[in-house]
Amino acid sequence: MPVPVAAAVLNDAPGKLELETLVLDDPGPDEVLIDVHYAGLCRSDLHEIEGTWPASCPTLLGHEASGVVRRVGERVRSLRPGDHVVTCLSIYCGSCRFCLSGRMTLCPHRSSLGSRSRPVLVNERGRPVHPTARLGAFAEAMVVHEHSVVRIPERMPLAAASVLGCAVVTGLSSVFRSARVEPGSTVAVVGCGGIGIAAIQGARLAGAREIIAVDAVEARLTDARRFGATLTVQTGRDDPVEAVRELTEGGVDYSFEAVGLAATVEQAFAMLGPGGTATVVGLVPDSQPVSIRASELFLREKRLQGALMGSNQFPADIPGYVRYYEQGRLNLDDMLSATVPLDRINEGFELMKNAGGTRVLVNIGGGS
Repeated sequence: MPVPVAAAVLNDAPGKLELETLVLDDPGPDEVLIDVHYAGLCRSDLHEIEGTWPASCPTLLGHEASGVVRRVGERVRSLRPGDHVVTCLSIYCGSCRFCLSGRMTLCPHRSSLGSRSRPVLVNERGRPVHPTARLGAFAEAMVVHEHSVVRIPERMPLAAASVLGCAVVTGLSSVFRSARVEPGSTVAVVGCGGIGIAAIQGARLAGAREIIAVDAVEARLTDARRFGATLTVQTGRDDPVEAVRELTEGGVDYSFEAVGLAATVEQAFAMLGPGGTATVVGLVPDSQPVSIRASELFLREKRLQGALMGSNQFPADIPGYVRYYEQGRLNLDDMLSATVPLDRINEGFELMKNAGGTRVLVNIGGGS
């Protein structure tokens, strides 16, 4: 039977999230019903709230979440009721050429996996509510495809686990899978928000000998050192390209752009040494073309590449990152700066604007 759930809905953009009761449909054959415990506030959610990115209102935002499975569809085999899980927006079919070659973030069938005969969410006026990224985590429960969920050990704290499905998997996997950072290399991370901090931790885990954090905000650079940066460059005070090239005697082996601006992409590419690779993780608007010198590509063998969600393979990556956390090698606890209840979620977004490289959580289910 469909169930009522409290949810924070975006009815107009720009606007504020409004707490209301939605009706959540039963899970289909390939879907699972999850009781949400924690959801992380991501800057992409804020972009939709502020109208910077288009939103299909009314919409239910939230894609970085942890919770417990309540029910599963008849064809679901990978999950069962009682499982502790993390959601990820990199939904995949598992049978196309991209999935079979390990490039699941490029799966062309993700939109069809979210299609169903009737809306998953309906408001009190009978109008369908669009769940962002086929998830919609800012609610007491969610119905999602099993291929957007991964099981985690019950011993893993659900608060820390909630950030694994977006910021952490994007940052770490961009280091491990997209760039394949080698031990002893030099790395620069441009932008020290949640994804940038995760990339810094990934570079540390990969054995980079120098990790340079680049950001305009001094407090974020202080955070970056705590998570593994060995050097910092404050933009606005220093020319970031010149500073990085001077610190590394000619440029870094790998750079990561985690801001989402054409200017910072160009900086990330310019601060590379010969043979270096710049990986763009931030979401740069199409209205901002990127300009680089072609001669840098073929005379100095530099590479500029994109990494959608870090080119992750989240069903394998996230359990591995849980092990890093349990071994004390991945610091998730210090990435959590504040927790608010669902009815104060708008306050949480205000806190998030000043949270640096840390994450603000919404405690929805009162979990562990």
